Amino acid sequence: MKSTQSVLSTIGWDIKMLALSIRNPWGWLIVNGYKDIENRSWRTNYRGRIYIHAGLKADPNDFQSQREYIRSSGIVIPDTLATGAIIGEATITDCVDSSDSPWFCGRYGFCLSDPVAYDQPIPYRGQLNVFEINEGMICQT
Repeated sequence: MKSTQSVLSTIGWDIKMLALSIRNPWGWLIVNGYKDIENRSWRTNYRGRIYIHAGLKADPNDFQSQREYIRSSGIVIPDTLATGAIIGEATITDCVDSSDSPWFCGRYGFCLSDPVAYDQPIPYRGQLNVFEINEGMICQT
């Protein structure tokens, strides 16, 4: 049975969904339900479902207070994480400039809910800011 996405793509409808590229381990923490806010220097008015894309680079020295929170809370992050791929999705529910979340450290925070981690990452080239993806090209079945 074909998915609705496949059928719509076959008849020429382009279904687009937005994506946000995030360095790991932060992307992994989001799609696995640990991290409920994504820090950014810019606001968004977008509310809704979004793909989480794992960027190609990681910086083991960034966000030290959040890394300490990971250690103290007992979260175990896999040794190998996907890069350059869509690893799951979440819903942006708000954009705030303050939060009690231990993950908040930015000028703005995108509040996230309903995360889903994909069993298999989908290779895809990321972009800066929020970007569109043609879902017909990456259909999860």
